[in-house]
Amino acid sequence: MFNNIPHANAILFKWVLHDWRDEYCVKILEKCRESIPSREKGGKVIIIDTVLEDPKQSNEFVRAQYNMDMLMMTSFCAKERTIKEWEKLFIEADFTEYKIISALGLKYLIEIYP
Repeated sequence: MFNNIPHANAILFKWVLHDWRDEYCVKILEKCRESIPSREKGGKVIIIDTVLEDPKQSNEFVRAQYNMDMLMMTSFCAKERTIKEWEKLFIEADFTEYKIISALGLKYLIEIYP
């Protein structure tokens, strides 16, 4: 599992981290942290994934997010994550800052910086 990640200014994960349990995500992100330069030198990790919204919202996108969460739990012992759960992973992997941007539908663009 991601034993070595080549050095780069940016690393992109699209629909990848939701396949992994929290402890593995932290390990993956730690490897990324080792492979990118500081933010001042352009280092960042870009994640395109789901961010679970408030389940009390009644719209088709939120229902689809939670349906995907159930699928991830039953198929891979993994999960979709809330903003707080993403933040916890970033902090554990020693990232200092992040941005989460709602993109289209279920997709969010997340940028994390060392």
